[in-house]
Amino acid sequence: MSTSIRQRPIRLGTRRSALAQAQSGHVAAALEKISGRPVELVPIVSEGDTNRASLSEIGGLGIFATRLREALLAGECDILVHSLKDLPTAIPDGLVIAATPVREDARDVVITRDGTPLHRLPAGAKIGTGSPRRIAQVRIRAPRAEVVDIRGNVDSRLARVESGQLDAVILAAAGLSRLGSETALQREELGLAEWPTAPGQGSLAVETTADAASDLRSALAELDDESTRLAITVERAVLEGLDAGCQAPMAAHAVVTGDAVRVRSVVYDPAGERRIGLDVTESLNRGYIRSHGSGNEADAADGANPTLAAHELGISVARRLLEQGAADLVPREQP
Repeated sequence: MSTSIRQRPIRLGTRRSALAQAQSGHVAAALEKISGRPVELVPIVSEGDTNRASLSEIGGLGIFATRLREALLAGECDILVHSLKDLPTAIPDGLVIAATPVREDARDVVITRDGTPLHRLPAGAKIGTGSPRRIAQVRIRAPRAEVVDIRGNVDSRLARVESGQLDAVILAAAGLSRLGSETALQREELGLAEWPTAPGQGSLAVETTADAASDLRSALAELDDESTRLAITVERAVLEGLDAGCQAPMAAHAVVTGDAVRVRSVVYDPAGERRIGLDVTESLNRGYIRSHGSGNEADAADGANPTLAAHELGISVARRLLEQGAADLVPREQP
């Protein structure tokens, strides 16, 4: 990459949605402070922005990322900001995730008009979500409710609750926070212990080219939060090990405390009739793994490299989930 990049603003490629622009704006402001250079947003239209079909029909894997990555590789921008939960685990040749900033709230929230908890909504209540994982979780938590497959931005989803078209919608807490959404509607936070969320939820990934200028790479490195990086590495490795796409009915959430990481992962039957879960804690420095309720010991990871150890832990968790029958529940990733 030409050193002329130092003489112009850093171009940040982003989807056109309000949420994408908001989260890209947060990264741009932080990067401007670190680098001393202006950062300009470059709006890019992805297939996910133009195709209004259900994500489960058109394939959620990479639908928002592919066009952005093409633009980055073509030199139309210098960096990208992704929602990690929408990012495929395979990284194209020539690209690198240069930073994972501090994670926002990873929980899901239920939005209703009157604050009725999800499990107390009446029979036939219409609950909107387009996520197979959330659909399966709703069918477990509120089996008498009707799930409505929806798409659209945060404001349009909230409007459907306000108008009475839906009794509730399920959204990511981080998205509401980044947008600064204010509404008279009521919200119920869903605890991660009983309602784990998608790998990488609440996290952002800043991607650039492998040959990016050294000063840009150095500035991006200052945005990176180690605890977030280790946690999402575990979570995404579970997804990778299951060989399932971003729209698989599965959840994985990891928490890093000191040198230890705890990961809870669940794979769901789309109908909500069956689930397979695992809860594992490992010290990434010593390679010590303690499993909770599984009766098995995972392979010790190489403690010399915490990121590698985190990846190996996620792969180990996926392998054990598959051994317990998870392969029968998740759709396989398509090439």
